[in-house]
Amino acid sequence: MMLVLLLAALPMIFWDQGPETAVGLKQNGIEQVLVPAERLQAWKSSGLAVRGITAAEWSALEEASAPGVDRQVQVASATRSPYLIANGWRFIRNRSAKYRYSLPAGKAALAAAEAYAYGADATLQVETADLESEGKMLAFLRSIPAADLPGLADIAVVDDQNPLVGEVMNLLVRRNILFTAVPAPDSRYPINIRIGSKEYPEEEAANPSEFALKIRRQLTDERRSVRIYGSETVLCRLTGHETRIRLHLLNYRGGKVDGLRIRLRGAFLKGQARGDQIGEIPLENFAVSNGATEFSIPAMNLYAVVDLQREK
Repeated sequence: MMLVLLLAALPMIFWDQGPETAVGLKQNGIEQVLVPAERLQAWKSSGLAVRGITAAEWSALEEASAPGVDRQVQVASATRSPYLIANGWRFIRNRSAKYRYSLPAGKAALAAAEAYAYGADATLQVETADLESEGKMLAFLRSIPAADLPGLADIAVVDDQNPLVGEVMNLLVRRNILFTAVPAPDSRYPINIRIGSKEYPEEEAANPSEFALKIRRQLTDERRSVRIYGSETVLCRLTGHETRIRLHLLNYRGGKVDGLRIRLRGAFLKGQARGDQIGEIPLENFAVSNGATEFSIPAMNLYAVVDLQREK
């Protein structure tokens, strides 16, 4: 299990309406916003922390997709497995980039949680209808104790700009296989995936689903740092070091998820979990055996954080 530094940060809100809307922002707990540069002066007396951004600066940000379940792909799929739109692979692939979300109604809270979980430098353009849910999510994110823990990965993907690399990374995130992006094979990792090599030919990578299954079999479930049972729409991000870990859980379907079972490689002491709209979450049926820790989460909404200490 290797370490890649990723620090969590609160996402910003881009708001292109006039300063007369400041009252509504404040009522929903929005404390700071980015506004069009040409309107910055008018916003300075709003009582909010504001910064300006030009149209060119906004366009220069890397675009992130609105997260969730693609219902059209799901209906067309022969397997009926939910097709998740998730940006974790983008954030892992390019940790120094700055991102922008242009979000339809109903997506702001999940996008904020996703960006926070991956430590992405992201700005969200949100609809007025989402101000309440976004404000609540931001309040929850502010309540999480700071923990600048590095990201954990089980395997490495060589990012040589092959067009298929992004698709492979996307599938690995959606299968909860923890990876990091490297410019060249790194001997610290048990598996290094380089698309186009003899072991990982482009023909195989052209079928990302089967390719991800191949990687999972090579890694083996026993060596995976995290396994999640009970949902196909909850994705994870794991951070930590030699004494503690933080597990981020993101529910891409929306609404509450009941009865998750988590398996972590390694021995951990029972810790704390908290989730948006829920607060403290009990870790039920907590057990440590055979080099692994398992517990159940009775319910979560869009985002939950689990903090555990390693056994000495």
